[in-house]
Amino acid sequence: MRNNIEGVLTAIVTPFTDDGALHLPGLKRQIQRQLAAGNGIFCGGTNGEFFVLTEEEKVAVTRTCVEEVAGRAPVVAHIGEISTRATIRLGKQVEALGVDAVSVITPWFVPLTQAELIAHYTTIADALNVPVFLYNIPARTGNTIAPETARALAAHPNIIGIKDSAGSHESLSGFLKAVEDIDGFDVLNGPDSLIHQGFVEGCSACISGLANVAPNEINTIWARFRAGDIAGSRQAQESVTDLRTRLYSVAFSPAAVKKALQVMGEEVGESRYAVAFDAQQTEQIRQIVTKSLQ
Repeated sequence: MRNNIEGVLTAIVTPFTDDGALHLPGLKRQIQRQLAAGNGIFCGGTNGEFFVLTEEEKVAVTRTCVEEVAGRAPVVAHIGEISTRATIRLGKQVEALGVDAVSVITPWFVPLTQAELIAHYTTIADALNVPVFLYNIPARTGNTIAPETARALAAHPNIIGIKDSAGSHESLSGFLKAVEDIDGFDVLNGPDSLIHQGFVEGCSACISGLANVAPNEINTIWARFRAGDIAGSRQAQESVTDLRTRLYSVAFSPAAVKKALQVMGEEVGESRYAVAFDAQQTEQIRQIVTKSLQ
């Protein structure tokens, strides 16, 4: 029996040791922090640094998440690769672990037409038994899923929604409008700035990177909305605006999120990709976190 995918799913970071190896005990600690706040898990995504993980590591991260969560919350695993073939290969390993769904980013580096994206996603959804979410993040991939493409793919029985991380209300509302008359196809909000607005307009869940740093504060946006306290939900969104704006002014995610966790005393290690923080930036982040979460 799969969990309903609703509310807050945290785009969980992938902890590393001091020498850059996968740190699964650290991942378990982060999972427990999220479960305590009432959040589900989205693993192996942008904040999980999938782009610097080996296939074996991606499987290990997903297995750890499924086992640690133990059915108490939804677990969605990202499996997108540049090629259709590689995505299916990883997807077959991941679906065997018992995730509730998988998410598939558009291929990157090479520009694709909408027809090519439809063929890519259809082939993947045909090959897997686990439900599939499309994943739109054009600023990182260079490929954009058009709303009409999402609508066309919604006809596939194994494609159950789209995660939109384009970063604008225009993009999010475009997907919501494109599929508003289609049952069984959900829109998941990616930007932390639009969590409340996304719920108000019909998103079933948000995938939040900032929830790594502020799990309870982000969950409050959803909890109040679900309870019918729309004004309270909006207020909860506004309460994390300063944290989000100031943190991402120092550096982009996922590195900024990881550094924030470090200064909070969490053992998550450094990001693997070529990013570095000087002492001034680290102190900035320390002050931002201290002020915002006090």
